[in-house]
Amino acid sequence: MGDLTKEFHRIFGDSREEAVAFFVPGRINIIGEHIDYNGGYVLPCTIKMGTSALIRKRGDSTARFASTNMSNLVEIPLGHVAYEAGHGWANYPKGIVRHMQLDGHTIPGFDILFSGDIPNGSGLSSSASIEVVTAKALNTVFSLGYEMIDLVQLAQKSENVFCGVNCGIMDQFAVGMGREDAAIYLHCDTLDFKYIPLNLGEYTFVVMNTHKRRELADSKYNERRGDCERALALLSKATPIKQLTGLAPDAFEEIAHTLPEETLRRRARHVVYENHRVKQAVQALEAGDMHALGQLLTQSHISLRDDYEVTGFELDTLVDAALQNPACIGARMTGAGFGGCAIALVEKGKVDAFKQTVAEAYEKVIGYAPGMY
Repeated sequence: MGDLTKEFHRIFGDSREEAVAFFVPGRINIIGEHIDYNGGYVLPCTIKMGTSALIRKRGDSTARFASTNMSNLVEIPLGHVAYEAGHGWANYPKGIVRHMQLDGHTIPGFDILFSGDIPNGSGLSSSASIEVVTAKALNTVFSLGYEMIDLVQLAQKSENVFCGVNCGIMDQFAVGMGREDAAIYLHCDTLDFKYIPLNLGEYTFVVMNTHKRRELADSKYNERRGDCERALALLSKATPIKQLTGLAPDAFEEIAHTLPEETLRRRARHVVYENHRVKQAVQALEAGDMHALGQLLTQSHISLRDDYEVTGFELDTLVDAALQNPACIGARMTGAGFGGCAIALVEKGKVDAFKQTVAEAYEKVIGYAPGMY
């Protein structure tokens, strides 16, 4: 934190008030993609990359936001917190402030500096990480009395309402509630959850970054959510369900013909089967069956590619290169898709060779190298 503290004082100046440090990680989703907003099961876990924040109280009603990753400093009066496109990244922490105000809290002035090592637009939850670290920092320094689960829900609401991204709760929940060496088996409708030990045996996850940015708000994310809502409205006439994830695969196949559009059938098929794959993945983890887990990852990617259509050329190229490597027993995109990252389940002793071979294969097709974590 030494370098971050120096940068804080360089940007905001010195003060008798001490700056307080906070950290929130990013996440990968092991399996269960595009399920959170469909009210089903997901299986995320945190990663070592994340967002640090230093916050210091001010003596007025002004908030200033800065980041070591961005050049612009954003200053706002706390009496008028509104979304402004020109503020870019700062709208995420601003949204947290606004929704705390809407909860009835008076937020005094503060300076806050962020620093993160999650690649922007990578699909590793940089937005959720900055939201939750802001919420955690404000809650602590101003003694607002929220529990972490409250902060997680507030962060999701902020992204939905203030930033206009219709995300589910998985990202905020994962980065706020995550534990080391564990995945979270989360039911996104009820928020019932349990921690699943991540005992991968002789395997480990490699995170692979396409380096193709995906802007969630500008992608077809909201379009896919709309497809699911339309499919649910039609299917619920045939059987009493509140969510697509309320259907088991066999039950879905019996009524799939009631969907008049092939596109809606494919969207719903992905959701139903992906939700089932999460349950199977938990069973595989608990049984220590890594090959079964790997097969489920690959099935998930195929479904996201063919039925949900959210992968794209770069992600498909990266996953194909991984699956062609004998050290890899399963791979899939992770996150919303349309670029961003994929994960691969790889033999621990062969990770370096895997990374080199896959990077070379990807660069040969795409023209630039992927990131490997």
